[in-house]
Amino acid sequence: MATARQAERHTDTEPEFRLQIAELLPEQGDWSEEAYLWLTDHTNRLIEFSNGRIEVLPMPTDKHQVTSRYLFLALYAFVERLGGTVFFAPLRVRVKAHKFREPDLLLLLSADDPRRHNRYWEGADLVVEIVSPDIPELDLMQKPRDYAQARIPEYWIVNPQTETITVLTLERTKYAEHGVFARGAQATSALLPEFTVSVDEVFDAK
Repeated sequence: MATARQAERHTDTEPEFRLQIAELLPEQGDWSEEAYLWLTDHTNRLIEFSNGRIEVLPMPTDKHQVTSRYLFLALYAFVERLGGTVFFAPLRVRVKAHKFREPDLLLLLSADDPRRHNRYWEGADLVVEIVSPDIPELDLMQKPRDYAQARIPEYWIVNPQTETITVLTLERTKYAEHGVFARGAQATSALLPEFTVSVDEVFDAK
Protein backbone atom coordinates (compact mmCIF):
# COMPACT_ATOMS: atom_id res chain seq x y z
CA MET A 1 0.00 0.00 0.00
CA ALA A 2 1.38 3.43 -0.90
CA THR A 3 2.20 5.72 1.97
CA ALA A 4 0.86 9.27 2.15
CA ARG A 5 4.32 10.57 1.26
CA GLN A 6 4.52 8.29 -1.80
CA ALA A 7 1.07 9.39 -2.92
CA GLU A 8 2.05 13.03 -2.49
CA ARG A 9 5.26 12.49 -4.49
CA HIS A 10 3.25 10.80 -7.28
CA THR A 11 0.84 13.74 -7.38
CA ASP A 12 3.73 16.19 -7.58
CA THR A 13 5.28 14.42 -10.58
CA GLU A 14 2.03 13.82 -12.48
CA PRO A 15 2.01 17.18 -14.36
CA GLU A 16 5.65 16.65 -15.35
CA PHE A 17 4.87 13.13 -16.57
CA ARG A 18 1.94 14.40 -18.63
CA LEU A 19 4.15 17.09 -20.14
CA GLN A 20 6.78 14.52 -21.07
CA ILE A 21 4.14 12.35 -22.76
CA ALA A 22 2.74 15.35 -24.65
CA GLU A 23 6.20 16.17 -25.96
CA LEU A 24 6.40 12.71 -27.54
CA LEU A 25 3.19 13.21 -29.54
CA PRO A 26 3.16 14.81 -33.00
CA GLU A 27 2.22 18.45 -33.43
CA GLN A 28 -1.18 19.26 -34.88
CA GLY A 29 -0.85 18.95 -38.63
CA ASP A 30 1.90 16.33 -38.36
CA TRP A 31 -0.15 13.30 -37.30
CA SER A 32 0.04 10.24 -39.55
CA GLU A 33 -2.74 7.70 -40.00
CA GLU A 34 -0.76 5.12 -38.06
CA ALA A 35 -0.12 7.53 -35.17
CA TYR A 36 -3.83 8.34 -35.05
CA LEU A 37 -4.76 4.66 -35.07
CA TRP A 38 -2.25 3.97 -32.29
CA LEU A 39 -3.67 6.79 -30.18
CA THR A 40 -7.28 5.68 -30.59
CA ASP A 41 -6.29 2.08 -29.89
CA HIS A 42 -5.12 3.25 -26.44
CA THR A 43 -7.85 5.63 -25.29
CA ASN A 44 -11.59 5.55 -24.64
CA ARG A 45 -12.08 9.09 -25.98
CA LEU A 46 -13.82 9.73 -29.29
CA ILE A 47 -11.16 11.17 -31.58
CA GLU A 48 -11.37 11.85 -35.30
CA PHE A 49 -8.56 12.53 -37.75
CA SER A 50 -8.40 15.02 -40.60
CA ASN A 51 -5.38 15.89 -42.71
CA GLY A 52 -2.75 15.49 -40.04
CA ARG A 53 -4.85 16.87 -37.19
CA ILE A 54 -6.70 15.06 -34.42
CA GLU A 55 -10.12 16.29 -33.31
CA VAL A 56 -11.29 15.28 -29.83
CA LEU A 57 -15.08 15.01 -29.73
CA PRO A 58 -17.29 15.97 -26.77
CA MET A 59 -18.14 13.20 -24.33
CA PRO A 60 -21.65 11.88 -25.10
CA THR A 61 -24.45 12.84 -22.70
CA ASP A 62 -27.18 10.59 -21.34
CA LYS A 63 -29.68 12.08 -23.83
CA HIS A 64 -27.27 11.50 -26.70
CA GLN A 65 -26.80 7.87 -25.72
CA VAL A 66 -30.52 7.24 -25.27
CA THR A 67 -31.21 8.64 -28.74
CA SER A 68 -28.38 6.59 -30.23
CA ARG A 69 -29.59 3.41 -28.52
CA TYR A 70 -33.15 3.84 -29.79
CA LEU A 71 -32.03 4.29 -33.40
CA PHE A 72 -29.50 1.48 -33.16
CA LEU A 73 -32.10 -1.01 -31.95
CA ALA A 74 -34.59 0.07 -34.63
CA LEU A 75 -32.06 -0.13 -37.46
CA TYR A 76 -30.52 -3.37 -36.25
CA ALA A 77 -33.88 -5.12 -35.98
CA PHE A 78 -34.62 -4.08 -39.56
CA VAL A 79 -31.32 -4.87 -41.33
CA GLU A 80 -30.34 -8.03 -39.45
CA ARG A 81 -33.06 -10.02 -41.21
CA LEU A 82 -31.74 -8.67 -44.53
CA GLY A 83 -28.22 -9.91 -43.78
CA GLY A 84 -26.88 -6.49 -42.84
CA THR A 85 -25.38 -5.10 -39.67
CA VAL A 86 -25.28 -1.90 -37.62
CA PHE A 87 -22.64 -0.70 -35.15
CA PHE A 88 -22.36 2.22 -32.77
CA ALA A 89 -19.49 4.50 -31.78
CA PRO A 90 -16.68 4.15 -31.16
CA LEU A 91 -15.80 2.51 -34.48
CA ARG A 92 -13.54 4.25 -36.95
CA VAL A 93 -14.46 4.82 -40.60
CA ARG A 94 -11.78 5.80 -43.09
CA VAL A 95 -13.66 8.17 -45.38
CA LYS A 96 -10.61 8.95 -47.53
CA ALA A 97 -6.83 9.08 -47.27
CA HIS A 98 -5.78 10.94 -44.11
CA LYS A 99 -9.32 11.30 -42.79
CA PHE A 100 -11.18 9.14 -40.25
CA ARG A 101 -14.59 9.76 -38.71
CA GLU A 102 -16.44 8.03 -35.88
CA PRO A 103 -20.17 8.19 -36.69
CA ASP A 104 -22.68 7.61 -33.92
CA LEU A 105 -24.13 4.74 -35.98
CA LEU A 106 -22.91 3.04 -39.15
CA LEU A 107 -24.67 0.44 -41.24
CA LEU A 108 -23.81 -2.06 -43.95
CA LEU A 109 -26.44 -3.81 -46.02
CA SER A 110 -24.29 -6.95 -46.01
CA ALA A 111 -22.48 -8.14 -42.90
CA ASP A 112 -19.90 -9.68 -45.28
CA ASP A 113 -19.15 -6.39 -47.01
CA PRO A 114 -15.41 -6.27 -47.85
CA ARG A 115 -15.17 -2.71 -46.50
CA ARG A 116 -15.71 -4.10 -43.01
CA HIS A 117 -12.35 -4.59 -41.33
CA ASN A 118 -11.56 -5.34 -37.72
CA ARG A 119 -9.60 -2.16 -36.99
CA TYR A 120 -11.75 0.22 -39.01
CA TRP A 121 -14.23 0.29 -41.87
CA GLU A 122 -13.45 1.62 -45.34
CA GLY A 123 -16.94 3.06 -45.78
CA ALA A 124 -20.59 2.33 -45.01
CA ASP A 125 -24.01 2.33 -46.64
CA LEU A 126 -25.63 4.58 -44.07
CA VAL A 127 -24.28 6.69 -41.20
CA VAL A 128 -26.06 8.58 -38.43
CA GLU A 129 -24.76 11.56 -36.49
CA ILE A 130 -26.49 13.02 -33.44
CA VAL A 131 -25.75 16.74 -33.48
CA SER A 132 -23.61 17.95 -30.61
CA PRO A 133 -24.63 21.30 -29.08
CA ASP A 134 -20.92 22.09 -28.62
CA ILE A 135 -19.87 21.83 -32.29
CA PRO A 136 -23.05 21.56 -34.41
CA GLU A 137 -21.30 22.80 -37.56
CA LEU A 138 -19.22 19.62 -37.64
CA ASP A 139 -22.27 17.38 -38.15
CA LEU A 140 -24.29 19.91 -40.16
CA MET A 141 -21.66 21.25 -42.55
CA GLN A 142 -18.35 19.39 -42.54
CA LYS A 143 -19.46 15.78 -42.25
CA PRO A 144 -21.92 15.92 -45.18
CA ARG A 145 -18.93 16.80 -47.37
CA ASP A 146 -16.79 14.05 -45.85
CA TYR A 147 -19.41 11.33 -46.14
CA ALA A 148 -20.30 12.39 -49.69
CA GLN A 149 -16.61 12.14 -50.65
CA ALA A 150 -16.63 8.65 -49.15
CA ARG A 151 -19.66 7.85 -51.36
CA ILE A 152 -21.79 6.78 -48.42
CA PRO A 153 -25.29 6.52 -49.93
CA GLU A 154 -27.26 7.93 -47.00
CA TYR A 155 -26.56 10.25 -44.06
CA TRP A 156 -28.98 10.89 -41.20
CA ILE A 157 -28.56 14.07 -39.14
CA VAL A 158 -30.44 13.72 -35.86
CA ASN A 159 -30.69 17.14 -34.21
CA PRO A 160 -31.96 17.17 -30.60
CA GLN A 161 -31.84 20.99 -30.56
CA THR A 162 -34.43 21.33 -33.36
CA GLU A 163 -35.96 17.88 -32.79
CA THR A 164 -35.63 17.06 -36.47
CA ILE A 165 -34.17 14.18 -38.45
CA THR A 166 -32.68 15.18 -41.80
CA VAL A 167 -32.13 12.32 -44.25
CA LEU A 168 -29.64 13.04 -47.04
CA THR A 169 -29.14 10.79 -50.06
CA LEU A 170 -26.15 10.78 -52.37
CA GLU A 171 -26.72 12.08 -55.88
CA ARG A 172 -23.50 11.70 -57.86
CA THR A 173 -20.97 13.53 -55.66
CA LYS A 174 -23.25 15.53 -53.33
CA TYR A 175 -26.09 14.93 -50.92
CA ALA A 176 -29.67 15.95 -51.62
CA GLU A 177 -32.47 16.11 -49.07
CA HIS A 178 -34.67 13.05 -48.99
CA GLY A 179 -36.61 14.72 -46.21
CA VAL A 180 -36.54 16.79 -43.02
CA PHE A 181 -38.79 15.11 -40.48
CA ALA A 182 -40.13 16.87 -37.38
CA ARG A 183 -42.34 15.79 -34.49
CA GLY A 184 -45.53 14.10 -35.59
CA ALA A 185 -43.83 12.59 -38.64
CA GLN A 186 -42.31 9.25 -39.53
CA ALA A 187 -38.71 9.54 -40.75
CA THR A 188 -38.13 7.43 -43.85
CA SER A 189 -35.09 6.14 -45.71
CA ALA A 190 -34.37 6.06 -49.44
CA LEU A 191 -31.83 3.27 -48.92
CA LEU A 192 -34.23 1.19 -46.80
CA PRO A 193 -37.64 1.90 -48.40
CA GLU A 194 -39.67 -0.04 -45.84
CA PHE A 195 -37.89 1.39 -42.79
CA THR A 196 -39.62 4.13 -40.81
CA VAL A 197 -39.12 5.56 -37.36
CA SER A 198 -41.29 7.89 -35.30
CA VAL A 199 -39.59 11.22 -34.68
CA ASP A 200 -41.54 11.59 -31.43
CA GLU A 201 -40.32 8.22 -30.19
CA VAL A 202 -36.70 9.03 -31.08
CA PHE A 203 -36.66 12.27 -29.08
CA ASP A 204 -38.87 10.97 -26.24
CA ALA A 205 -36.78 7.82 -25.68
CA LYS A 206 -35.66 7.24 -22.09
